[in-house]
Amino acid sequence: MTHELVAEVWRGEFIESVHHGSVIALDRAGREALSLGRPHDTTYPRSSNKPVQALAMLRHGLDLEGELLALACASHSGEDFHVDGVHRVLRAHGLTEADLQCTPDVPIGEDALRSHLAAGRAKAPQYMNCSGKHAAMLATCVVNGWSTHDYLDPGHPLQRAIRDTLEELAGERVGAEGVDGCGAPLLGISLTGLARAFGALAGAPDGPEQRIARAMNAHPEWVGGTNRDVTKLMRAIPGAVAKDGAEGVYAIGLPTGEAVACKIADGSSRARAVVLVAALRKLGVDAPDELATFPVLGHGRPVGAVRPSPALAS
Repeated sequence: MTHELVAEVWRGEFIESVHHGSVIALDRAGREALSLGRPHDTTYPRSSNKPVQALAMLRHGLDLEGELLALACASHSGEDFHVDGVHRVLRAHGLTEADLQCTPDVPIGEDALRSHLAAGRAKAPQYMNCSGKHAAMLATCVVNGWSTHDYLDPGHPLQRAIRDTLEELAGERVGAEGVDGCGAPLLGISLTGLARAFGALAGAPDGPEQRIARAMNAHPEWVGGTNRDVTKLMRAIPGAVAKDGAEGVYAIGLPTGEAVACKIADGSSRARAVVLVAALRKLGVDAPDELATFPVLGHGRPVGAVRPSPALAS
């Protein structure tokens, strides 16, 4: 894959590093408004797939709304309200923490991790950032009478439904298969397909797609965490559906049907919001200044910034 320069890392007046990547922006009609790198090649969207996974669950009888539906789409920070939400979903469907098959982990939020360690807690599945998705997957199995012990098997009815839904919204076939960090099947599509899926979610006038969009935008702190950039992004843009993913992936859809998806080639997370915001501004969207750059620190204070490349900033 040939990526292009998408971000520069400035320390003072010197460019210390650069990030290459690919980015696609679609207009209201689904046409390409911006394309850099190789956005049509297959990549792993990682956790940016979660809203589409949750859509498949709603279509198969999962009955969650509001913050708990947002949690099903989340890579949460592991704050107390996130973990409590996971327990609520499990209890409502006769399940317990023992049913979760996501990887045991600690919270990814700094404050949540500090509290976790201070309390002497160990790694456990409910603290893993994907536990909301896994709780929702298990709940969907219960609703349908499907087995729960093998819900992560790619041949399970739940995972087949997720694959069908992703291919429908992306408008393309899955191009690669793997295992995600949480143990769930990982399905690869292009960034263009990912943007297409997010535009369909955010622009839906009704149905389960609109339920997903409404829940995520109304409860963004349940999708990310108190101080996460994905939370700030959805708070700043009414009706937006945004989801970050590992290895430098980010996607956003707007209620007008416009959408952006990007991947930073080296997998770094520090440039992905910068690139996403720059692409949104290319679409004429009033994206938050706070996320337009990422601070570069020297002795604990800002001495520079990660900025979009000239191709994106102009």
